[in-house]
Amino acid sequence: MRTAIEGGRVIDPVNRVDRVANLYVDGELIAAVGSAPPGFAPDRVIDALGSIVCPGLVDLSARLREPGQEYKATIASETAAAARSGITSLCCPPDTSPIIDTTAVVELIHQRTLRSNMARLYPLGALTHGLGGKTLAEMHALKSAGCIGVANAYASIEDTALLRRALEYAATCELTVHLFCEDDYLRGDGVIHEGIMSVRLGLPGIPETAETIAVSRTLLLIEQTGARVHFCRISCARSIDLIARARQDGLPVTADVGIAHLYLTEMDLAGFNSLCYTRPPLRHMNDRDRLRGALSEGILDAVCSDHQPHDEDAKAAPFGMTEPGISTLDVLLPLTWQLAQENRLDEQQAIAALTSRPASIAGINAGHLSQGAVADICIFDPGATWTVTKDTLASQGKNSPFLGWEMTGRVTHTLLGGRIVHGPECGSRP
Repeated sequence: MRTAIEGGRVIDPVNRVDRVANLYVDGELIAAVGSAPPGFAPDRVIDALGSIVCPGLVDLSARLREPGQEYKATIASETAAAARSGITSLCCPPDTSPIIDTTAVVELIHQRTLRSNMARLYPLGALTHGLGGKTLAEMHALKSAGCIGVANAYASIEDTALLRRALEYAATCELTVHLFCEDDYLRGDGVIHEGIMSVRLGLPGIPETAETIAVSRTLLLIEQTGARVHFCRISCARSIDLIARARQDGLPVTADVGIAHLYLTEMDLAGFNSLCYTRPPLRHMNDRDRLRGALSEGILDAVCSDHQPHDEDAKAAPFGMTEPGISTLDVLLPLTWQLAQENRLDEQQAIAALTSRPASIAGINAGHLSQGAVADICIFDPGATWTVTKDTLASQGKNSPFLGWEMTGRVTHTLLGGRIVHGPECGSRP
């Protein structure tokens, strides 16, 4: 199948392309951008006039709830939602049930992803067996099975010597360690940021030092081991300063931010809004503004959805007894694009933070529109508006604090390996 995508504004940060041009797809691969290859006769034409054509989005963290919690969501439901949202590649944290610490679980995820065939799913293997922080997982075997990195999800590793050995082992396997940094002792039983709202609501708080001390410890170990580490879901201004200094010193570190933390703050928890309960907690407005600035400055490399779909019961209990996490696949692109429209970062940066930069961190060949590359493509109308409701969310998880928000920017087509997985041609809703 040959496809011509005509009249769109092509944005490809890797190749420094930002112009109105045609894009040609031959089978699973990109044939050309600009002029059609000699003898190219398209079997179908996609009219992209007024739309933006960019690489398929790469999401560094999306919990799809399968295996283990299929009553919340499934690989099939969430990869279909990803396709609706222009996302073609997703990284899956290891805290599934069973945990991704054996090759059998990796193979199970691969099989179910192939069955749905709506997006590419890249598992992160467990850093420690069972995420227990006691013994190292078989990282080499997990890499051979298809894991693109290792992580310990939300479970901290209290034993600093073990963390050092984990970083050393990962370095010998040439695996990136994806670390969520939070000191369990400082976090305690906290559920929201330690600040004005924790006092006002009478809820136990989590100080920013729970994150910054864990980041500091890790940076010292990186300096010693040379391991490549990606800091997941940074939430504090002070953490950004630490990471910026580490980069100046030449340490191999990268970092991302969850899309919700670029918009929401502790003030959104007023009224005990459990839809805003997330880890790390929503911080002070100054932290949110610093996160936005760090993204523009390139200190934060990528924006991820940190997608966590839940059933209704998970958010219906008293605040501290509910489950953390937000359903965010559907809003990842429009909220990131909005930052560019507000001049908080330029449009090339916005696209890069969702495509080429996360692809580089994940170590996958994605996030660009080079000739000969696999044709994973997102086409979206930057002027289309829509309102977030439970009906307009494609994800099975409806636990979104953005319900009622008006979004600008809507995906019209998603191509996965040259095949349309979202668009009018395959019966997808607009």
